[in-house]
Amino acid sequence: MKRVGFIGLGVMGVPMALNLSRVFTLSVWNRSPSKYPLLLQAGAKIAKTSTAVVKNSEVIFTMLFNETAMREVLTDEFKHAIRGKTLINTSSVSVQFSQYLAKQIDRSGGSFIEMPVSGSRIPAEQGSLVGMIAGDPDVAESIKPLVEPITNTAVYCGPIGSGLKTKYATNLFLITMTAGLAEAMALAQAQDLDAEAFAQVLDAGPMASAYSKLKMDKMIKQDWTAQASIQDCFNSTELIKLASEQANVHSPLISLCNLLYKQSIQSGIGEEDMIAINKTLASRT
Repeated sequence: MKRVGFIGLGVMGVPMALNLSRVFTLSVWNRSPSKYPLLLQAGAKIAKTSTAVVKNSEVIFTMLFNETAMREVLTDEFKHAIRGKTLINTSSVSVQFSQYLAKQIDRSGGSFIEMPVSGSRIPAEQGSLVGMIAGDPDVAESIKPLVEPITNTAVYCGPIGSGLKTKYATNLFLITMTAGLAEAMALAQAQDLDAEAFAQVLDAGPMASAYSKLKMDKMIKQDWTAQASIQDCFNSTELIKLASEQANVHSPLISLCNLLYKQSIQSGIGEEDMIAINKTLASRT
């Protein structure tokens, strides 16, 4: 039984940590203590600092909001404590920052694995995320049993950066599909259609998926509780835009989505679910 640590208890981090706590001895840390009661009930140990998590663990997962948050925990003390241990970063950052992280951990005598995940809060709760693993092949193989409680599939993608690049391409499809669904609903609403009937038509066709059904249901019920927030998706569009520019690929759809999510944040709904862009679109009809 490995001693596992988890740093970052946000919308995704909490369910991921809970699933890990059912299998491993787990210690956790978060900047805000508001999420601790759930983890305490599950038997996790609360560490006073992120460095304390590293000291108490053999393998450490990070699911922090962005690169700034990651830099804040990457102190000299943290790097000293990581010697002989493995850090698995599951949050979405730039390829350049992931490569920087890998160098920092390697120089400190630790091992680094990049593993962004595909899926939102519900798949995280179900332990059915898709992990995109990148890094040293031997280390990647050794950590696969550790990611089983949080993933239904973990795919090795190649060297550092490959997992994130795979995530960018995956999220490009997800975000543009979400925007298309929200825009279709806005048109249906503007035409005074029966939303339930519209949903039935979509559900009966070949485009239907568990995802489209879930998001249609949220729009019909006007349930904007975040499974993945507009702010998170905007951050993702920024990373995808950068990746497209670096790869010299023309990505007009993600540029439009970037503007749409930015407008939604400016209207004050950044913490709502990503499908809440339907409200931004509907207000323009």
